[in-house]
Amino acid sequence: MVKDPVCGMEIDENKAKHKTQHGGETYYFCASACKETFEKNPEKYLNRSNGDDFDARKVAIVGTGQVGSTFAFALMITGLSSSIVLIDQAAERAEGHAMDLNHSLPFVPPCRISAGDYSDCRGASIVVITAGASQKPGETRLELVRRNTDIFKQIIPEIVKHNPGMLVIVSNPVDILTYVALKVSGYSMNRIIGSGTVLDSARFRSLLGKHCRVDPRNVHAYIIGEHGDSEVPVWSQVKIGGISFLDYCSMYLRDVSEKERDEIFNEVKRAAYEIIKRKGATNFAIGLSLVRIAESILRDENSVLTVSTLLDDYYDIGDVCLSVPVILNRNGVAKTLKIGLDQSELASLRASAKVLKNVIKGLDI
Repeated sequence: MVKDPVCGMEIDENKAKHKTQHGGETYYFCASACKETFEKNPEKYLNRSNGDDFDARKVAIVGTGQVGSTFAFALMITGLSSSIVLIDQAAERAEGHAMDLNHSLPFVPPCRISAGDYSDCRGASIVVITAGASQKPGETRLELVRRNTDIFKQIIPEIVKHNPGMLVIVSNPVDILTYVALKVSGYSMNRIIGSGTVLDSARFRSLLGKHCRVDPRNVHAYIIGEHGDSEVPVWSQVKIGGISFLDYCSMYLRDVSEKERDEIFNEVKRAAYEIIKRKGATNFAIGLSLVRIAESILRDENSVLTVSTLLDDYYDIGDVCLSVPVILNRNGVAKTLKIGLDQSELASLRASAKVLKNVIKGLDI
């Protein structure tokens, strides 16, 4: 295995479709875009230079509504970021949040917090995009697609012209908009990810922990596929403290019936709708999910997270952004993990991909 010198993704050189020669060496790439970028300025990537203005801990947040402002607050508390820039079409709102957050600085680790514009994306390690039309009560995530696609076609070029490191998409429908951002930006596939089912997987783990009466941090479980109505619970791989879910429930007399499992999953799938019905938006849990994603990138952790990424021959699924477990580090998606799926789960994942592909066909991108 070798690494793409532009994006850092691991590649099997024996299967790589894109390669070039430079200085007597052969370099391999995950996509033609990375190859073309490298050939324009090879020394930049061979020296791993990001420019004098690059800040490895700078995070820009585009959109300061409920999700963006909550993420900014949570990120500030952690001390992960040295600089947080808030960008919003409603400039006064971004300024107000920046003022409020700055008044909190005596209580948290040092950080520079400011309101800005798209030019402030320059030098950022991560740009998190929460801007977009909100999901209305009773509205599915996929019904948002046309409105938010038009918004993204305006804001993505404005961000990309300042060449920040990675883009993390949060706006819904997140899988579609991650795909749109890839097509509009021209970035390599691992430089743009969606928040995906990181939150759904957390909800799944939380409910499984409650059901089994264990700390959810000791539950390993994934929701994959679409962040939405066609998402897939991977029951076959659920582990409680290293013990399979079925075995654990049998050993410790917990209900393991199909009805009980369906109720748990439906509560996961309906969670956002129920929260929106009661308070108008979801913000706390997604804010912390974004902190977890940012942590893995900024600290180069190689964490396994179910972010939305462009798939290529993943169980014969390709040219669509879906959530599967990936290794995430400072270069973005380093590797997708092909976890074991039973036949039902595999069929559901393929069906989820089909749902999204049908939507993509109708978009002007």
